[in-house]
Amino acid sequence: MKLFALYTGGKDSTLAILKAMEKDHNIDALVVITADNPYSYMFHTPNVRWTYLHAISMGIKHYLFKSSGIKDIEIQELEEIFKLLKSMGYDGFISGAVASRYQRNILNKIGNKLGLDSITPLWGRPQEDLLMECIKYGIEFMIVRVAAWGLDKRMLGKIVRSEKDAENLINLSKKYGFNPTGEGGEYETFVLKAPNMKRRIQIYDYDIIDEGDSATLVIKRAELL
Repeated sequence: MKLFALYTGGKDSTLAILKAMEKDHNIDALVVITADNPYSYMFHTPNVRWTYLHAISMGIKHYLFKSSGIKDIEIQELEEIFKLLKSMGYDGFISGAVASRYQRNILNKIGNKLGLDSITPLWGRPQEDLLMECIKYGIEFMIVRVAAWGLDKRMLGKIVRSEKDAENLINLSKKYGFNPTGEGGEYETFVLKAPNMKRRIQIYDYDIIDEGDSATLVIKRAELL
């Protein structure tokens, strides 16, 4: 099958690709959707424009689409995007869905309607295990958004690369009651290094946007080493 990965630049969609590759799936492209609404129900928004660096490093295609990010309308827009990809010869897609039934049900519904296989290698897995598995696979990521009690803007720019780093996040999640993988939007990530990336991404400059109950690291300059 010729597959595309619904990609965010974050740890979960990267781990999903690695798990799919273990099953000998052929992943031809990263498909990235940038939403005008930063509070989109469907799409991860911070720093997605930089995912072209992931595609270059992985040696695969990169498609960037726009969405309004408005609930219900964004679902129709996603279906149109998937129709186009189907016409381009794709048979299915990989996604990093972990526990959001809303997102998974929509992806499965659109996939079934269009005849695209929906592959979710991380679905239903214990979140603490997935976080530790990122480390075991050699995924290195930066925290680029925080939106939960117990995660303040001092966490922005924190690079998670070791079991100790992951354990710190797990301990915080237990103390403050957020999802260990950030599945509920409590934090979001940007991958710097992974086994399927030939070159590491280096971030040289960024801004911090503090919105009171949340904060975001916005990448201004990044390059492949």
